[in-house]
Amino acid sequence: MAASAAAPPSLLDADMAAPKYTEAVAEAVEKCAGDTKGQTCYICTEALHWKTKEGLVRMCACRGTSGFAHVSCLAEQAKILCAEAEENNKVSQWHRWHTCSLCEQKYHGDVACALGWACWKTYLGRPEVDELRRMGMEQLGNGLSRAEHYEDALSVMEAELATLRRLGASEANILGLQTNLACTYGELGRLGEASNMFHDVYSGRLKLYGEEHQGTLRAALNCAASLNQQERFEEANSFMRKMMPVARRVIGENHEFTLRMRSIYARTLYDDPAATLDDLREAVALLEDTDRIARRVFGASTNTRQRASPSLPPPRSPSPRPTWHVKN
Repeated sequence: MAASAAAPPSLLDADMAAPKYTEAVAEAVEKCAGDTKGQTCYICTEALHWKTKEGLVRMCACRGTSGFAHVSCLAEQAKILCAEAEENNKVSQWHRWHTCSLCEQKYHGDVACALGWACWKTYLGRPEVDELRRMGMEQLGNGLSRAEHYEDALSVMEAELATLRRLGASEANILGLQTNLACTYGELGRLGEASNMFHDVYSGRLKLYGEEHQGTLRAALNCAASLNQQERFEEANSFMRKMMPVARRVIGENHEFTLRMRSIYARTLYDDPAATLDDLREAVALLEDTDRIARRVFGASTNTRQRASPSLPPPRSPSPRPTWHVKN
């Protein structure tokens, strides 16, 4: 009898974490090499890490020398601060795994990926029921996604979802993960699966929190963006006409989500092959007004402004639809 083939190794296997971390650090250092020449780590003040000999990364929006560090220094700092908070029942410092404490911006793609592996490597030895282990898995999935390693991110997120369901996690935690999972389906072009999951998340949050909760509004935004990507323009328009007044009433005219809803509504009008001249005029006028608000509220060049008010292409030019999905 022929021996059965061995199962392929999982990204989450314990013996994968260390080599994957080393690989991710090297990739992040290489991507940042043009920015880090002549700089030193703001944590250890060295150019090369004393132990790993790794180079520097530029990880966030900090200006000057504060924007450079070794991934290993960032990881060790996060590990120590989280351990202290856990031991002394202090406020959680988990954000140090994904967000700069100085500029408060999330670490960019390749650095986020390397720190995701560092985080998972730190907590994977804990029992499956341990919350920090689950959060470490989540951090890895998000980091892989931020580095655009979507297939790997999908594998990790699906494993995490199975774990949450097996452990009887709260509906809120499951819905949060499903949001990120749906975004990843969308990035992989699996639009039908993404749309179905976004709809499930919206229905779940509507039932859990009601129509006026910010989490429900985020889910509505994702639903509409997904419908637009599938060219289901009439459904997207109808849904946005229903939700935009709710957003204006609950979070205000100037909130990023409200502005994104206006942008999606304008885009669905604009992209619809059946659009009339009046529809096109309405779309352009709405987006121009949205852009004015976004520039006033967020500034002209910020990522938030660009997300809230992406520009329309020239009339009827073939162009990819921007992704408006908002991760959890």
